[in-house]
Amino acid sequence: MEYQSLLIKYAEIGIKGKNRYLFEDKLVSRVKGALKKLPLSFHVYKYNGRIYAEAERPFDLPQAVEALQHVFGISGISPLVHKELMGPEALIQAAVEYFTQAHPDYAGSFKVMATRANKAYPLESNDINRAVGEALLGALPKSRVDVHHPEILFRIEVREQINFYSETIPGPGGMPVGSNGKAMLLLSGGIDSPVAGYMVAKRGVSLEAVYFHAPPYTSERAKNKVVDLARQVAAYAGPVRLHVINFTDIQLAIYETCPHDELTIIMRRYMMRIAETLAGQSGAQALITGESIGQVASQTVQSLVSTNEVCHLPVFRPLIAFDKQEIIDLSKRIGTYETSILPYEDCCTIFVAKHPVTKPNPGIIRRSEEKLLPGIKELVDKALAEEEIILCE
Repeated sequence: MEYQSLLIKYAEIGIKGKNRYLFEDKLVSRVKGALKKLPLSFHVYKYNGRIYAEAERPFDLPQAVEALQHVFGISGISPLVHKELMGPEALIQAAVEYFTQAHPDYAGSFKVMATRANKAYPLESNDINRAVGEALLGALPKSRVDVHHPEILFRIEVREQINFYSETIPGPGGMPVGSNGKAMLLLSGGIDSPVAGYMVAKRGVSLEAVYFHAPPYTSERAKNKVVDLARQVAAYAGPVRLHVINFTDIQLAIYETCPHDELTIIMRRYMMRIAETLAGQSGAQALITGESIGQVASQTVQSLVSTNEVCHLPVFRPLIAFDKQEIIDLSKRIGTYETSILPYEDCCTIFVAKHPVTKPNPGIIRRSEEKLLPGIKELVDKALAEEEIILCE
C-alpha cells in the first residue's frame, strides 16, 4: 500500500481552549522540521482542527513514522488516503479497494466508523458503516465484524473530501517543544541527566545544556561523549546549545580549601550557580537536573535543600522519585543508554570524597565556602568568559 498523506493526531493540545491555535502552530512547525530530514518534501498544514502532512509522491512510511515519533505533541500517526468527494456507491467501492489493499486477505475482526462532517452528503454515518461493513464481509469472507473490540478500526471521514485510514501508530505524546518556555539542563556523561532533559522537553520546554569539563582530569573523549548525548536529546528536543565550562580551577580551589567530606556538595552548589548565570544570559526560566532522592550522597533530601539554597530559579527534577532501573529502562527506550555507559571519566567522580557528608548543614557549608573568597569569584568569571558553545542537532 502506497501512501502520500499522514494525519497527525494530538491529545492534550485539544483541551487548550482559545490558546489551542498557538500549540497547533508550534506542532506544525516541529512536524515540518522533522519531515525536512526526509528525501522528499511534505506540505504540512492545519485544516478544521486536524493536522495533515501530504507528500509530493508516495514515501517510505517507516522512515516518516520514525521521524515523527521524535516530535513531542503527537499522540498518533495515521497513514491516510484522500479521495475526492464521490457518491455513495463509489464511496463503498473505494472503501473496499482501500481496505483490501491495506490489509490483503484479512481474516480478523474489524469495525467501520464513519464520520460525516459534510452534512450535505446523502448517506448518514450509520448508513455508511452498514454499507461498507457488508461490502467488506463480501470481499473478505474470512473476516468478521466486532463493534466492541475490533482488531482493526476502519475510519471513513466525509468532509470536503473523503479520508480513509485504518491504523494509528502511537506518537511520543506530550506538548510541542517551544510551547512552554526554556530551561537549562545540567548535562553530565551519566545515565540520568539526558533522561531528565528528555522528560522536561516532552512537556514542551526547549533546552539549552551546560557540561562541566575538568581537563586534564577528564579527557576529550569524555567531552565528546556528552556532545553525543546532547545530540541524542536534541533528536527529540530540537537543536540544543551546549555550554562547555572548564571547571578544573574551581574544583581544585574547592579541593584544596574546603573539608573533603563537603567537596561534592560545594562543587554542586557552584555548578548550580554557574548554570543559573548561563540560564539568565540565554533566557532560560528554570534549571533541570537528573537527581533522584537518595541515589548518591549529594541527592539526599538534606543535600538537595543545601543545593537549592544557592538557586533563585526553579529547579526541575523529573526523576526525583524514580529508582535506578526505571531510569535505565527509559534511557534505553530513548537511545541514550549505550552512550551514557561508555567508560569515560566524569568531573564529579574524579574529585569525589571517600566519605561525603549525606546530611549537610547549610550554615556549615556557607562557612566553608567563605574560605574560598574572594578568589573563587574570579575563577567563576574566568570559566564563564572562556565557555565553549557547541550547537547539537
